[in-house]
Amino acid sequence: MTDFTMTKDAEGIATITWDTQGKSMNVMSEQGFYDLDAHMDDALADEAVKGIIITSGKPGSFAGGMDLNVIAKMKDSAGDSPEQALFDGLMKMHGVLRKIERAGMDPKTNKGGKPVACVMPGTALGIGFEIPLACHRTFAADNPKAKIGLPEIMVGIFPGMGGTTRLTRKMGAMAASPFLLQGKQVDPKKAKGAGLIDEVSEDPMADARAWVLSEPKIVKPWDEKGYKMPGGAPYHPAGFQTFVGASAMVNANTQGAFPAAKALLSAVYEGALVPFDTALKVEARWFTNVLMNPSSAAMIRSLFINKEALDKGAVRPQGIEDQSVKKLGVLGAGMMGAGIALVSAQAGIEVVLIDRDQEAADKGKAYTEAYLDKGMKRGKVTADKKEAMLARITATPDLEQLKGCDLIIEAVFEDTAVKAEMTKKVEAIIPEDCIFASNTSTLPITGLAEASVRKDQFIGIHFFSPVEKMLLVEIIKGEQTGDRAVAKALDYVRQIRKTPIVVNDARFFYCNRCIIPYINEGARMVTEGVAPVLIDNAARQLGFPVGPVTLTDETSIDLGAKIARATKAAMGDAYPESPSDDLVFWMESEGRLGRKSKAGFFDYDEKGKRLGYWKGMQDKYPLAEEQPDLREVQDRLMFSQVLEAVRALEEGVIEDIREADVGAILAWGFAPWSGGPLSWVDIIGTPYAAERCAELAAKYGDRFTPPALLLEMAEKGQSFYGRFDKSAAAKAA
Repeated sequence: MTDFTMTKDAEGIATITWDTQGKSMNVMSEQGFYDLDAHMDDALADEAVKGIIITSGKPGSFAGGMDLNVIAKMKDSAGDSPEQALFDGLMKMHGVLRKIERAGMDPKTNKGGKPVACVMPGTALGIGFEIPLACHRTFAADNPKAKIGLPEIMVGIFPGMGGTTRLTRKMGAMAASPFLLQGKQVDPKKAKGAGLIDEVSEDPMADARAWVLSEPKIVKPWDEKGYKMPGGAPYHPAGFQTFVGASAMVNANTQGAFPAAKALLSAVYEGALVPFDTALKVEARWFTNVLMNPSSAAMIRSLFINKEALDKGAVRPQGIEDQSVKKLGVLGAGMMGAGIALVSAQAGIEVVLIDRDQEAADKGKAYTEAYLDKGMKRGKVTADKKEAMLARITATPDLEQLKGCDLIIEAVFEDTAVKAEMTKKVEAIIPEDCIFASNTSTLPITGLAEASVRKDQFIGIHFFSPVEKMLLVEIIKGEQTGDRAVAKALDYVRQIRKTPIVVNDARFFYCNRCIIPYINEGARMVTEGVAPVLIDNAARQLGFPVGPVTLTDETSIDLGAKIARATKAAMGDAYPESPSDDLVFWMESEGRLGRKSKAGFFDYDEKGKRLGYWKGMQDKYPLAEEQPDLREVQDRLMFSQVLEAVRALEEGVIEDIREADVGAILAWGFAPWSGGPLSWVDIIGTPYAAERCAELAAKYGDRFTPPALLLEMAEKGQSFYGRFDKSAAAKAA
C-alpha cells in the first residue's frame, strides 16, 4: 500500500492524506516522494479540482521528518559518482515541493494555479515542516503537545529539502537562525507568533477548506517581482550585520567542529544572493557536501538510528515479560537521590524517598518542588501537575515504607561498608522479587552484590548529574546479575524517557573508564607546562562541550583525589603512578577544590563566575617556552578516551558497539560530530589509528599503546561497524 492516498469531493477539493504504513508517525521515504508527486500531477491536471489539501492520517501529528535510515543509505547506493547521484536525487525531491509551491501557475505571469493548503493535526518536523513551507497556507490544530520545527542540525545534517531556503526568505536570516542553527521546536501558537505557520485553529480542516474555496492569492513572496528578503540580504547594510553576526555565532558555538552548521550558513548566505530556484540548487549542493562528509553518516547512525534502537530496547533480554516499575524506593535523598525521585515521579511512578531523618528526606523532596516551581514560572507546569507529582513522592526515614516496592535504587554515600549495611537492612523488608540497584559511579557491582542475599536481582543503575538533564543511564551487570534484573532496569530507564546502555562489571564501568583518562591527560599536560587555555580550547575545537581542565573544576578536584586514592588502594602495586595525581593532590592540599570552593584551576568571583585560569599553577608547573602543536594536544585528548573504549570492547565490558558510541556522546559529550569514539576510529581508519597510537606511545608512554584488537583490525583493514555492528540494518545489508 502507498503512504499517500487522495480523494476528491463534489466541491472540487482534492485531499492528499499522508499515512505511513506500520508507523505511529509519518516519515518520508523515497517512494513517498514519488507517490506525492503523482497525486499532485493528478490533482493539477483535473479541471474539476479547484484546490488541494495535504494532511495526515495520524491523529495528533503531521510528520516526524525523513526516514533517516534512507538518508544513511543514500550515499552507499549512489553508484560510481555518489556526489552527482545525490545532487540529482535531491533536485528531484526539490522538484516535487516546487510543484506544490507553483501549483500550475504560469511561470512568467504567475497567473492561474490551484491553492494548496496544509492541515497539520500536530507535530511537524523536518520534511514534515518543509512540505507545509512549500504550501500556500498552513493550518495547525490547537494542539499544545505538538512540536513544529527543523531539528536536522541535531543529527549532523541541515534542512535540505528547501527548509533552509524557504524559512530564510519567509522570516529573514536573523529570525530563522534559532530554528535552523539550533533546531528549536515550538508549539503551534508559538510557531504562529514566530511566523513559521499561518493559522492555529480549533477545526483546521474546515478552515482550510474555506480558504481553498475562497479563490485566494497564492503566489509566494519570493516568486513576486521586487521581492526583498526580510532583514536584508547580505549586501544590504542591515543584512551584512546579520550575516557577520551569524558567522560569529556559529563559530563561537561549534568551534568549527560541526560541518553541518558551516554548510547551512553557506547555503543561506550564497542562496540569499541569487534567485529562488538557483538558491535551491545551492542548498542541494551544500546538502550533498554534508551527506558526503563521513561525519553526517556517523552522527545520523549514532544519534538517530542507534539511539532510537536502544531507546526501544534493542539490548533487552528476550522472553522476559514487561517489568515496568510501579513503586520505586530511593535510598538517599541527596542530590542524586532527589534527582532520581524527581524524574521517576515525573514518569508517573510512586516513589518512597528514604534518608536518615525526616528533615533530610524532606530536603530531597523539596528538590522536586523547586524544580516544579521553576516550571510554573515559565508556564510549563500547572498547579494540578505540581500537586500530583509531589503526591507521588513519600519522603520518610522509615524503611518499612519500602514494602511493596518492585525496584530499589540505592544512592547513599560512596562507601562499600555503608552500601552493604543499607543493602542488608532493606532486603529484609522488601518483597523477595524486588530488584535492588546501586547508583554507584565507581564501585564494582559484583563486590557490592556480596552484601545481597539475592545476587541475581542485584544490578547497577548509574545516573549522571544532574539527573533531570542528563539523557543517559548506564546499567551495569554484575557477575551474577540475572536477565530479569536487566529487563527491569531497562524498562525503568525507558519509563523515565532516558537512553540506556548495558555494560558488564569492571572498575569505572564504561563511561567513567573513558572520561577519567581524558581528565588525567589534561592534568598531565598541565604538569608538562602546556598552557591550560590551549588544552581546553583544543578540546572545544574537537567538539567537546568543555575542556578537561574546566571539567575538573566543575566536577570538583577533591572528588578526583578521592577516586585516585580509592583506585590506588584497590589496585595496589598494579596502580599506574601519574603526574596528574600529583597535581590533583597538590591542588587539594592548597584548598583549591574547584568551582564549589570558588578556587581551583580557575579564579572565581563571589558569585562563582570564572575570572580566568589561576596563575599560581605556573609557580609549581611553569609554562613551557615552546608550546605543543594543537593537533598533538588534540590527538592526546582523543586517543586517551578512544583507546579505553576499544579496550572496553576488547574485554567484553561493552557487548554492543552502538552503546559505546551513543553512551560516549550522551554521557560526557564526546565530539558528537564524530558519532562516538569507535565511529571516529572508523572515520580515520584503523591502520592510521594504530600507527598514530604507536607514535604517541613512543613519545608519551604506554597508555597510548594500541590494544591487540586495534592492531589486528588495522592489519586486516577492518572497521568497527563493519566487524561488530549488531543492528538489524547491518544484518540486512
